[in-house]
Amino acid sequence: METQVATNWTRLVAVGLVALFAAVAPAAAAEPSVAGLWQKVDEATGKPVVWFLFFDNGGSYQGVTAKLFPRSDGTASPRTCTACPDDRKGAPFLGLPLIRDMKRAGLKYHDGNILDPRDGKIYSASMTVSPDGQTLTVRGYIGFEFLGRNETWYRLPDDAGKQLDPVIVAKYMPGQVTTSAMRRPQGAGKSTDHAR
Repeated sequence: METQVATNWTRLVAVGLVALFAAVAPAAAAEPSVAGLWQKVDEATGKPVVWFLFFDNGGSYQGVTAKLFPRSDGTASPRTCTACPDDRKGAPFLGLPLIRDMKRAGLKYHDGNILDPRDGKIYSASMTVSPDGQTLTVRGYIGFEFLGRNETWYRLPDDAGKQLDPVIVAKYMPGQVTTSAMRRPQGAGKSTDHAR
C-alpha cells in the first residue's frame, strides 16, 4: 500500500513538473526581443534623431544606425565617423554599428558596449526591453552600471522598414528586400519625413 502511494505521489510530482515546464517555456519564448527598429527622440524637441536596427549577430545583439534625421540646430551631420577609434573609423554614419556584443537574458541585455560617435568613446552598456516590447532603456556607463546614464528609445512599427535606405535593407534585412526598394530613385535617401 505504501509503495503504491509513493508511486502515485511520484507520478503526481512528475506530472506537475511537466505541466510547470510546459507553462513556463512558452512564456519565456513569448518575451519580446530587441530585434527590430527603434527610434531615439530628442528630449527637448520631441523630434526623431536616429533610428536603430537591432539584430542577432551570432548569439549577441548589435545595433546599427538605420536612418538619420536632420539636426535640430540645422547644422549638417558628419557623413563618416572620424572620431571612431577602432574598425569603425571613417565608416559612414548610416549603417554604423553603435551597439555591440549585447548578450540576452530574457528582457535584459548585458555585457555589451556603445560608441559615442561624437567623441569616439566606447562605454559599457546594458539594455532592457519593456514587457510589452514597446520601449527600450539603453544604459551606457563607465566601470559600474550605477554610474551610467539611461535613454529611452521607442519601437517602430514593422512597416517602418519601408522608409530605410535600400543599402541598409539589403545588408541587414535581406529577407525584406523588395523590388520597390531596389528601384528607389537617386536622391531619395535625402528624405526628411519623420515617423510618428
